[in-house]
Amino acid sequence: MQTADLILYNGLIHTVNSEAPAATAVAVKDGKFVAVGNDAAVLSAWQADGSKLIDLKKKRVIPGLNDSHIHLIRGGLNYNLELRWDGVPSLADALRMLQEQVARTPSPQWVRVVGGWNEFQFAEKRMPTLEEINKIAPDTPVFIMHLYDRAFLNAAALRAVGFTKDTPAPPGGQIQKGPNGEPTGLILATPNAMILYSTLAKGPKLSYEHQVNSTRHFMTELNRFGITSVIDAGGGFQNFPDDYEVINELHQKEQLTVRIAYNLFTQRPKHELEDFDNWTKTVKVYQGDDMYRHNGAGEMLVFSAADFEDFLQPRPDLPEVMEEELERVVRLLVENRWPFRLHATYNESITRFLNVFEKVNRDMPFNGLPWIFDHAETIDEKNIERVKALGGGIAIQSRMAFQGEYFADRYGSTAAAHTPPVKRMLQTGVPVGVGTDATRVSSYNPWIALYWLSTGKTVGGLQLYGDHNRISRDTALELYTKGSAWFSNEQPKKGSIKVGMLADVAVLSSDFFAMEEELIKGIESVLTIVGGKIVYAKDDFGSYAPPVIPILPDWSPTHIYNGYYPAIVNGRLTSQKADAPVASGAADVSAHVHCCAGSCDVHGHDHDVARKSNVPVSNYTAFWGALGCSCFAF
Repeated sequence: MQTADLILYNGLIHTVNSEAPAATAVAVKDGKFVAVGNDAAVLSAWQADGSKLIDLKKKRVIPGLNDSHIHLIRGGLNYNLELRWDGVPSLADALRMLQEQVARTPSPQWVRVVGGWNEFQFAEKRMPTLEEINKIAPDTPVFIMHLYDRAFLNAAALRAVGFTKDTPAPPGGQIQKGPNGEPTGLILATPNAMILYSTLAKGPKLSYEHQVNSTRHFMTELNRFGITSVIDAGGGFQNFPDDYEVINELHQKEQLTVRIAYNLFTQRPKHELEDFDNWTKTVKVYQGDDMYRHNGAGEMLVFSAADFEDFLQPRPDLPEVMEEELERVVRLLVENRWPFRLHATYNESITRFLNVFEKVNRDMPFNGLPWIFDHAETIDEKNIERVKALGGGIAIQSRMAFQGEYFADRYGSTAAAHTPPVKRMLQTGVPVGVGTDATRVSSYNPWIALYWLSTGKTVGGLQLYGDHNRISRDTALELYTKGSAWFSNEQPKKGSIKVGMLADVAVLSSDFFAMEEELIKGIESVLTIVGGKIVYAKDDFGSYAPPVIPILPDWSPTHIYNGYYPAIVNGRLTSQKADAPVASGAADVSAHVHCCAGSCDVHGHDHDVARKSNVPVSNYTAFWGALGCSCFAF
């Protein structure tokens, strides 16, 4: 008799398989699906004494999500260092968190908020001021980065990095200075983000042991949202092979809980060809296994081709040397049959990149070699057709969910309405995958991206897209699963719940296909499985959860704040860490104060009215917040 290792039954399974789109049960053996169907058929054929059975309790089940462009390796090394403002509903909350973390952080460490938020998510619709930050932290260095456009440094951080009136800014960056010539603490990408990277890199790092721990916690955080696979796009100050030692060790110890395909990102301007020449001689294409494997070159191929996407700044014009430098690297990669990807925000840049690719292709045919444009917010129809003709794909990310307001202000709502032109890409037949570009320019929460794609709205609620560019929830999910598999050349292995595929699934807290659109942002996974192994579980499935990993160091923000801000459902926090102490009673109080999804049980009106006022309802120790209901502000 056939025996399954694991059987999941009594579920609402969305398979992303057009031949059999729905099921209620699956059987897993040796890390792969061996049966997909109804409860009776799967249980009768595969249940035996050694099988683990899990009742899905009619929960919605999807294939594990696959972020086709994220910076997991770099993000993991720093996760336990960072205070995340992802999903925080108000600036008052954010500043309270900052104040609490400043009190917990030992010298000489910094408090860092590094991307994943914007002011439009806050009820106050504004950023913090340097005055507020300095008042909270007069002595502890604080570095707060906003997307890829600016960072706030308090006076202590300015001293730590050595910025003075005589410090020059790098090309494409600005150190704002006051009337006396001294730095104010604001640094700007104008539009080159290197000033943000290089300043952040001056801060203390975690020890190797703590980096290992940090990476494990970051993967668990991704599992929390149903992510089972990613493609790591390299990143600034992410050096190969040194910064890959941690992920290599975790792979060797079989402690990865997310499948990782990694691209190699050059770090040395004017030495890019040298880097890739060395790597093509020492790294075999796709070397590795289903948990950890090489995926090619990029997203940085040459620094002269970097068209940074700071929509608060004018579009950058790439230098004339770009074509020559890019051509040399692309020729090398095509000759060695290395897949590649390239950061490409603007259509004007994409036109020039395609000119180079087509020139190389005439002499040295791509002939099915996978290659990718990342981002492509303003690509036009002609260039989409050119991408298809060369056999390329386009990886899109939820950056417009965080920068849509800026783009619309600069270029107008008409241009913003098809940025990026997702529907046109799909109509043309170009492979499309979805991701986030986390952790700095947007949040790693995939449900923000799925919300943005299916509703056409930013995190601040701006309606960017109409029906002409919104896609259905089914299509959005397919792009985040089956679509993303194309970008690591793994379509036969992952992205669907189908016999023979890797057994990666997420059981959702709410039904993505049946819920109100505004609630999509609050979805989490209650059971995440990678290769038939349970890597995350809570609520009804909490008894299946893997053992809790201690958080190192003990002052880490992750102890309290759990990365992405806990979702509030029916007045309850859904994601408080089991081993986390509660900071100043914040979790208990916020469970009552933050009931903004519905109306007040006592007064019958919407809390959101108070939330968007200037009344300090988020200060839980002061008058209005302490009352436990923001209604009392009115």
